[in-house]
Amino acid sequence: MSSEKMTPSEQIRTIIATDCGSTTTKAILIERQGDEYRLIERGEAPTTVEAPFEDVTMGVRNAVSEIEELTGREFLDEDGVITQRESDERGCDLYLSTSSAGGGLQMMVAGVVKTMTTESAERAALGAGAIVMDAIAVDDGRMNHEKVNRIRDLRPDMILLSGGIDGGTISHVAEIAELIATADPKPRLGATYRLPVIYAGNKDARSHIDETLGDKADLRMVDNLRPVLEREVLGPAREEIHNLFMEHVMAQAPGYDKLMEWTDAAIMPTPGAVGMGIQNVADQYDIEIIGVDIGGATTDVFSVFMGTFNRTVSANLGMSYSICNVLLEAGLDNIYRWLPLDVDPADLRNRIRNKMIRPTTIPHTLEELIVEQAIAREALRMALEHHKTLASGLKGVKETDRDASTTFREVDTHTDTLVNMMTVSMILGSGGALSHAPRRVQSAYMMLDAFQPEGVTELAVDSIFMMPQLGVLSGVHAQAAAQVFERDCLIRLGTVISPVQRPNARERDLADAAALELTVSKPDGGEIEESIEFGDMKRIDLAEDQVVRASIDPGRHWDVGEGYGRTVETEIRGGVAGLILDARGRPLDLPDDDVERRRQLLRWIEELDVYPSDALSAYVDNGREA
Repeated sequence: MSSEKMTPSEQIRTIIATDCGSTTTKAILIERQGDEYRLIERGEAPTTVEAPFEDVTMGVRNAVSEIEELTGREFLDEDGVITQRESDERGCDLYLSTSSAGGGLQMMVAGVVKTMTTESAERAALGAGAIVMDAIAVDDGRMNHEKVNRIRDLRPDMILLSGGIDGGTISHVAEIAELIATADPKPRLGATYRLPVIYAGNKDARSHIDETLGDKADLRMVDNLRPVLEREVLGPAREEIHNLFMEHVMAQAPGYDKLMEWTDAAIMPTPGAVGMGIQNVADQYDIEIIGVDIGGATTDVFSVFMGTFNRTVSANLGMSYSICNVLLEAGLDNIYRWLPLDVDPADLRNRIRNKMIRPTTIPHTLEELIVEQAIAREALRMALEHHKTLASGLKGVKETDRDASTTFREVDTHTDTLVNMMTVSMILGSGGALSHAPRRVQSAYMMLDAFQPEGVTELAVDSIFMMPQLGVLSGVHAQAAAQVFERDCLIRLGTVISPVQRPNARERDLADAAALELTVSKPDGGEIEESIEFGDMKRIDLAEDQVVRASIDPGRHWDVGEGYGRTVETEIRGGVAGLILDARGRPLDLPDDDVERRRQLLRWIEELDVYPSDALSAYVDNGREA
């Protein structure tokens, strides 16, 4: 159904939304009940984009059929999802979908300088929901023939080419265009079609780019990503990526031509929809936020800081297909350090390798769960570190210091990241390791160890990974998306208060007094008073629906957001894991001695009640005695 025929938002009562993932197609039914929209039912089915089915709509039908069985209502006919609601028992008012089936949107980006225009192109592609397979630059250290072979071998869905400021030299971006023309890559899907290339570089080079690539690619011209060195314009390139995703990638994928006829709005790449959802949460609550989705093959990190949205894909960090890459990049010692158990290193390696060759298996014992969650910590930690390098100030920009001097400074990739763990208000997790942890406090504990938030931070998870559907819904019916997110999607784990010690403070000075003292004013007029010492953690019961006033008084060597020793008065929201005090210091430093490290981990685990104590004792008694 075209957007012109779409039911006006105020008349929309029943909504079906699907997400066609690489392995599973998920469908949700949303309905207006009184004055608010709520999730009613959900259904899942295997995705059918590959042989022998090769028709994505079969998986959609199967997932929606599950909702039909659960509700006793009819949402499908021979033409697809019924989008003209005839009664309360038949049809819906709105049908939307997202997709990452068939590998999602896979792109290459190219630019002149690796840390400038190429990085801007990467940000544009990632923000549009793409997986960036590689980034080609004049100064990336590879020979031209290596770049040509790389382009041919990868066969991306499309290429985003940028380079040069408007009015600058055209020779370097022209060189990159000639490499693409020489490679003459064929698209991954639809071999009879020309590869889409988006040019978002120096406008003075357009005629040369057209002459070089016009006959070999489906060439599109958009505004320069870096019209001047000091400004980045990503919107036009991202919009064109979405357009080409629909015209080329979706049109050639098996069954998507039919699915596009069913939907009331354009199908969005799943990560792009999640990013839109994260941006809407930041806008709705007026906060800075980090979102993470840890999957089997990739870990996506999204953030909004200072009004700027960024997304990164760690395409080699996942919990099944890519789990050996986590071992390779993190190293065995970094995974091992999170284990309170005395596990043989060779056995740990074998567990990880077995998970890779049997990616659908889940932990069956507490020991297996602890090992898997240790691996998840490292995948999350490295994904955030990767994200910090891209979510940064524009490289190459020189800013005049705001004083009388005429000195300049270069933006540094690491120190000038936009990600500020002291100002982030919420960390929102999703993906099996976080959304489906047996105990919710385990999700909170993993995020605490991996992300090490500072100050006052709320932790939450997406209950059943609805963010893709709610993201695409927000562009059509923002009110429905916001209400379902708040009431049915978001599981508030609780709030963590993490004081940060003064750099280079001596350990004996930190231990002389409490890291912080906390006074919580309860709605019934009562008070909770707590204090915590350096190196400790505490968990305080505070229900999910409770919002309380808190006075946080850090020690003179500690900071919770207002400066060392300065008191913070704020509101704190509870959650299923309650209120957590984390005075372990930043960065978190675990003991080098193996026995002492395990004892320390056990102390924190017991304080937070992370694992069932009776089951844990069978594994850790030897660890205590060692």
